[in-house]
Amino acid sequence: MFSLKDKSAVITGGGSGIGRAIAVVFAKAGATVHIMELNPEAAQDTVNEIIQAGGKATAHNCNASDQQQVLNNYNQIGEIDILVNNAGIAHVGEADTTSETDFDRIVAVNIKGVYNSLHAAIPLMKKKGKGVILNMASIAATVGIPNRFAYSMSKGAVYAMTLSVARDYLADNIRCNSISPARVHTPFVDGFIAKNYAGKEDEIFDKLSKSQPIGRMGKPEEVASLALYLCSDEAGFVTGCDYLLDGGFVKLNN
Repeated sequence: MFSLKDKSAVITGGGSGIGRAIAVVFAKAGATVHIMELNPEAAQDTVNEIIQAGGKATAHNCNASDQQQVLNNYNQIGEIDILVNNAGIAHVGEADTTSETDFDRIVAVNIKGVYNSLHAAIPLMKKKGKGVILNMASIAATVGIPNRFAYSMSKGAVYAMTLSVARDYLADNIRCNSISPARVHTPFVDGFIAKNYAGKEDEIFDKLSKSQPIGRMGKPEEVASLALYLCSDEAGFVTGCDYLLDGGFVKLNN
């Protein structure tokens, strides 16, 4: 079950965290993995891990917000069965404390970056007659998260794009779903805590962990396992859905 043998998968932001976990799991399932990543060293690290484990992977240096770069990379790959729109950046701030520069940066990466990959990949999937798209949204798309104005806005857009794409390409046999994680323990989380709460790292980590009713943060590998199901043939009847992966945050936090 859940084999991706002979399938070509593009994973944006596959150099670290959730994207890297998805890339590794997909390669183990038999996919040829293409890592789209702004950081070439991080992308190559993921590729090396996959190849050392006997898998197939290629790194592609790409700025998700630059449409021409994105188009060039996808055209070079040529044939795509699976697209995972994972690349994204975070931001802390409210509407009146978010600068125009930061707002534009979030839009460029988290919204335009997703659009750019959709714009480039869908014609290749239509040509093949099928495809699977998975977007990384967030609980912030549907739940009010303090101090996350721009980030929440961008993930709301990702959620909306998921529904739109799922509807528009039914006749082309292209499925589109999204995953909405709560806090997942990645290197980004550790860096964020160290930068903003120096000297209180353990205390803040514990507080953030316990904000999920299940009592801990998620693991990148747990997101990757759900991604594998949604991108496999076993999920062939699933499209236009958003999956909470949140330790009970949305439904049980009351």
